[in-house]
Amino acid sequence: MILKIGSKGDEVKKLQSKLSLNPDGDFGPATETAVKKWQTKNGFTSDGIITEIMWKKMFETTITEKKNTQNLNIEKLKGHIPNSVLNEIPNTINSFGINTPLRLAHFLAQCAHESGGFRLIQENLNYSASGLMDIFKRYFPTKQLAEQYQRKPVLIASKVYGSRMGNGDESTKDGYKYRGRGYIQLTGKENYTEFGKSINEDIVNNPDKVATHYPLLSAAWFFTKNGLHKIADRGSTNQIITLISKRVNGGTIGLDDRIKYFNKFYNLLK
Repeated sequence: MILKIGSKGDEVKKLQSKLSLNPDGDFGPATETAVKKWQTKNGFTSDGIITEIMWKKMFETTITEKKNTQNLNIEKLKGHIPNSVLNEIPNTINSFGINTPLRLAHFLAQCAHESGGFRLIQENLNYSASGLMDIFKRYFPTKQLAEQYQRKPVLIASKVYGSRMGNGDESTKDGYKYRGRGYIQLTGKENYTEFGKSINEDIVNNPDKVATHYPLLSAAWFFTKNGLHKIADRGSTNQIITLISKRVNGGTIGLDDRIKYFNKFYNLLK
């Protein structure tokens, strides 16, 4: 569901009543202004568009009243993760089954590390030549080649992610269009397509929404699609955290930080 300028009907009336507006059922400039104020107050991007997640947040019970069937008390995370993330958790756990203390702690630990503490919602590709040769050595084996691409994010992503993950070749710039976004850096047209289908929304033609509207939900989709919730069920040891980390980022970069986050969140939730 999407409500925005031009929308009409009973859902608009319900929205307007919630925002203390005249419920005429016509989403106009006054409604958009009120929506933006509500979005800012509740930690969402202030674009005047109501999404399914925002609708559920607007009409759900308070976090202190919400516990899922697994007795997951989300309130315990308050003050330890941003409110904008906290607000997304109920819909996220219900949509993708990340609904036990173990699963949620493992999931949030990976998200927290990959996003620098839930601060980064899209991939930074502004690499120097030496950085390209270090991180993407396969694609930039020589200094001469790396210097042609350094500090050019569009060209870098187009080359590194071209002709894989459902992307077209380098010339299409699909690699940049479908670069990493969200708290676990959803990457590639194929993943964007499948994630969009899972929430019944056209993400392929609106890829920025992964960052602006669905940073946590897209991460949960990736987590579940790759069977990580099942690995999480196996326990709270460093070995399990390592297995999940390898699935998320292909290696063990930042493992100590991931372990630190997991222990913090799990101790709060269990």
